Amino acid sequence: MSYGYSQRIVEANRSAPEDLLGVALGRVCITKDVPVTRVAETIGVSRETIYNWFSGIYEPHPSLHLAINEFISYLNKRK
Repeated sequence: MSYGYSQRIVEANRSAPEDLLGVALGRVCITKDVPVTRVAETIGVSRETIYNWFSGIYEPHPSLHLAINEFISYLNKRK
């Protein structure tokens, strides 16, 4: 099933600095086709916040870094 991230989000993610945690999260989610609603619910923030992280507009609060890194790790273990 494809959740089809918009071309705008994909391009913004590609052009954002790869060392940002939110951008790294976006790259994994886009590649693995994880719905943004699932990401938002898992992390406990809004879909808009997730899109802003994916685009590099904002960075996640440090209190969320552990949860995000664990989610990225979980997604990377999936096929």
